[in-house]
Amino acid sequence: MKKKNRASKIDRLLDLPKEVYSNEPKIIITGFDEMIIENFKGILEYEEFIVRINTYIGIININGYNLNLENMTNDDIKVTGKIESFDLERTIDEGENG
Repeated sequence: MKKKNRASKIDRLLDLPKEVYSNEPKIIITGFDEMIIENFKGILEYEEFIVRINTYIGIININGYNLNLENMTNDDIKVTGKIESFDLERTIDEGENG
């Protein structure tokens, strides 16, 4: 527990973004046509009208038309198409993240 607290203090002192030193996802939305998700675990479902992405703290559901997965790496994934909506399903409590 002390190591975790020490690392958090160092990260805050260095002013690092939380997604750099944790597994929490970062979602970047550009208009209605592009979404980039950093820190994802895997793809749960991929259809032209729905994409479900598993992250370390929950599931991201993206709904729309002509959805495509592009530029996928081990750390991030880009979803393109006509994004209509998205929602987040929390699967762990904040206290469990670590």
